[in-house]
Amino acid sequence: MTPIDDDAPPLDPAESLALIERERAKLGRDLAPDPRVMFWPWGIAWLVGFTFLFLRFGPDGRVYVDMPAWLPLAVLPLLMIAAGILTGIAGGRAGSRISGPSTRQGVMYGVSWSVAFTGFSILFAQFSDILSEDRAGLLWAGGMVALTGVLHMAGGAVWNDRDLFVLGAWTSLINIVGILIGPGWHSLIVAVAGGGGMIAAGLIGWLKLR
Repeated sequence: MTPIDDDAPPLDPAESLALIERERAKLGRDLAPDPRVMFWPWGIAWLVGFTFLFLRFGPDGRVYVDMPAWLPLAVLPLLMIAAGILTGIAGGRAGSRISGPSTRQGVMYGVSWSVAFTGFSILFAQFSDILSEDRAGLLWAGGMVALTGVLHMAGGAVWNDRDLFVLGAWTSLINIVGILIGPGWHSLIVAVAGGGGMIAAGLIGWLKLR
């Protein structure tokens, strides 16, 4: 008699575990948001926005491109708002397909970003008027980039995501280097190494999902 599927011998324990791991990995890929969508908008925002700052507020007050002072100060926040909207939509769509502790973690993590940036903005606003223009700019840029690096590292620790933790550590490192070198150069370093790092993180994450 020709055997049917029910007559097939059961998988040995090693094969069963391998099958479970493959299915778990496949499910994770299906549910995870595209890393390019999560990182590239921020990477582009940093690359373009901080480049504008460098071109208008260069080292030692040098102006590489003559543009209104308000323009780079408006471009960077607008780009970051657009990046936040895009990644929020992508994260919301991915989160709508799952429920439980992971969803709550994601919501709390997102709220932490909003609260932290709001608190820092209020704090920095109290000191901007007593600092020179270049030092005030360094305070805002360096503080916000430092906060981003720490939150990325915290997110990597929460979700056991080594790539996200490394990105946060890299962001923190280049921010410290830029602050030590001084105003103007900080913007260039964050634009190239920070924005480029996020673009690279999105590409690496996407390749790993494939």
